[in-house]
Amino acid sequence: MSPVLDIKDLSIAYQTPGGDVRAASHVNLTINKGEVVGLCGESGSGKSTLAYGACRLLRPPAVITSGSVLYSGARTGTAVPVDILRLPHDDLRAIRWRDVAIVFQSAMNALNPVLRVRDQILDGMEAHLRLRKDEAHEKAARLLDLVGIPRERLRSYPHELSGGMRQRVMIAMALAADPEVVIMDEPTTALDVVV
Repeated sequence: MSPVLDIKDLSIAYQTPGGDVRAASHVNLTINKGEVVGLCGESGSGKSTLAYGACRLLRPPAVITSGSVLYSGARTGTAVPVDILRLPHDDLRAIRWRDVAIVFQSAMNALNPVLRVRDQILDGMEAHLRLRKDEAHEKAARLLDLVGIPRERLRSYPHELSGGMRQRVMIAMALAADPEVVIMDEPTTALDVVV
């Protein structure tokens, strides 16, 4: 059985006028179905850069200089792994959030400040799942139950939530389309120890 996500020889650099700064160099990481993998390293060692690179979410001046990110999920419709780094944009949109989701480190920056929590969770479901409106609303409520937030907070805006609640909303959003792989970039940073 092939791994669900196989990062091979991935290198990422930040291009600067003074030359390239290597952020990740020849990284190999294999994740099998049902497996939980933790990546540890000191601040600035490239963990977040690797997560963003694996999802093809890097912004300039970051560039991927080598490697591949092979996804072999059950929903790809092919026996051959697809390379996320070489997918056409429309195919990438179909996989991102549906098959491979990410929980960003900074929830306040990742959430849209003018949309209610409900609308942000529903957005991913509407893009990838065929659910009736009432089913989608019930699933959004169950996701908040899962992350320990009262259902009435679906009507809240991000600024009305604590930092820990915003982080848990991000986790709920990542799980909304039932992805096979969830990449989490320091997902517990803003959470209370009890949570």
